[in-house]
Amino acid sequence: MFMHNKKLQYTVRVRESNPHLATLMLEQFGGPQGELAAAMRYFTQALAEDDAGRKDLFFDIATEELSHLEIIGSIITMLNKGAKGELAEGMEEMAEMRHLTGNSTSQTQAILYGNGPALVNSSGVPWTAGYVDTIGEPTADLRSNIAAEARAKMVYERLITVTDDPGIQDALTFLMTREVAHQKAFEKALYSITPNFPPGKLPGNPAYTDVYYDMSHGDDVVASWNSGELWTPVSEREQQAAVDGGDGLATVELKPAEAAALEAFAARTASVPDANPVTGAELGAGPGAGAVLR
Repeated sequence: MFMHNKKLQYTVRVRESNPHLATLMLEQFGGPQGELAAAMRYFTQALAEDDAGRKDLFFDIATEELSHLEIIGSIITMLNKGAKGELAEGMEEMAEMRHLTGNSTSQTQAILYGNGPALVNSSGVPWTAGYVDTIGEPTADLRSNIAAEARAKMVYERLITVTDDPGIQDALTFLMTREVAHQKAFEKALYSITPNFPPGKLPGNPAYTDVYYDMSHGDDVVASWNSGELWTPVSEREQQAAVDGGDGLATVELKPAEAAALEAFAARTASVPDANPVTGAELGAGPGAGAVLR
């Protein structure tokens, strides 16, 4: 059960209306790295979690992300306040819609949503549950959560740089910092599971877990991630194919009826190697078409 506190988790002070900036802020409202995506990711993980400690963690952070959604939504709303009034009252200032709203996304925000915070990103793409990448394995999901918080932090950093409003910068810095705190909490939860790598139950095949395939030939950088006592580098092209010792081909056992149908299909659609027909492209060819038959 949730209860709403009318006080925001962090105070929002916006200096002046700025619909264009409001559009950029939508990235953290309805975007892939935004607060709604984070809240839904952790909320659904909490529902499915069987470990009491992690269930609390996911519910706590999911609920906090909803409070962050309220903060970023309030920033967007404040930035759009002036335009909202002008639009609602049909004031002359609205005649210059493109000047007022900045781009097509903010125009859509004005016309369709009355300058309220819409569940879209800064390009107007609607929010989707596809942003939630939960796989149902804690050691995998926690790593994904850590990465999601890191990406969100980077978006907040970039948003901070596009405004000189000290109140907005202050609120965004708080939100950015909470991404750091969440990363720390998720890392603690991850490393409280032993073992936690590789994710899942099944072990990797020891024949391949320590092999590094050097498939980008040139001036290679030798480092701890591709050499040393943990790795067996394989640079020869011949040794990078059919590494299982087989012929490297794909085969399948077919039933007689399947084999006959496949053979008939291949015969019906066979190409004639020595054919050289004149094509429609050649008949209509002009400059730049390359070599053609006449």
